[in-house]
Amino acid sequence: MPFLIIAIAFLVLLFIIHQAAQATAQKIKANADPYPLELLQKPISGDEVIIQREDGTKIRAISAGSGPTVILAHGYGYSLSEWNIVWTMLISVGYQVIAFDQRGHGQSTIGRDGIGSKQMAEDYKAVLAHFDVRDAIFVGHSMGSFLMLIFMLSYPEIVTQRLKGAVIFAGTAGNVVKGSTQNRLQIPLIKLGIIERVAKSGVYGWLFGASLYGDQPSPAGIQAFLEIFNEQPHQKLIPILEALANEDYYARLGEISLPCVVICGEKDKTTPRWHSERMAAEIPGARNIW
Repeated sequence: MPFLIIAIAFLVLLFIIHQAAQATAQKIKANADPYPLELLQKPISGDEVIIQREDGTKIRAISAGSGPTVILAHGYGYSLSEWNIVWTMLISVGYQVIAFDQRGHGQSTIGRDGIGSKQMAEDYKAVLAHFDVRDAIFVGHSMGSFLMLIFMLSYPEIVTQRLKGAVIFAGTAGNVVKGSTQNRLQIPLIKLGIIERVAKSGVYGWLFGASLYGDQPSPAGIQAFLEIFNEQPHQKLIPILEALANEDYYARLGEISLPCVVICGEKDKTTPRWHSERMAAEIPGARNIW
């Protein structure tokens, strides 16, 4: 009898939690959208190429526009589609824009060397060489900025030759679990395959998507994010998550000579503000924008 009572109480608790989750998801869905879903789902258009790497990896890249060059590197679990709003804006004001799917993301593959920070930073070198960019601005978001920093530290001569500035957006130089309860929870859950199931589960997928936003999550933004996130082969991407958690390049930031702007959201739980504060403080001449 005591076991039956405990079991019933547990089921009642689960029911209450699920009802609360449903109510929260419905509340989120009622929020206003800064951009409509159909715009966020719109594919990036331009000249598409496949950059063949020595290990057999194929990197999908797209370029469009003319003028000064901006290269865009997306974050974990997404694709170059992340940039579709920014893409159109930059082209309209006179820039050439280049974006690419990171190794193992979107339509880019994983070759014999596997996936990791070293291999992916070398992909950056290959992208810049393929387009023969000069005086470009490199923009990295989240994982994209982590890899961009590793690229800059690994190939300073190429940085000098091809870039004139960088934008570190919601970025990190590693050690992403420090000060982030969200990362401490989510990275192990991704490894276990639990986040993938959550992201596809309807109600709880909405709550997961909302956790990446601030106080007013965008319903269209969450839906567009989940559509792309759920397409990624997360189990194959675990090594780059481990690199984000275990590698730390903060002590080497003083080696970077490229002018950098570091942008951070004050409500960002995935890359809390200490990352941006330290990068702006230790990269010579860098500055923060909040």
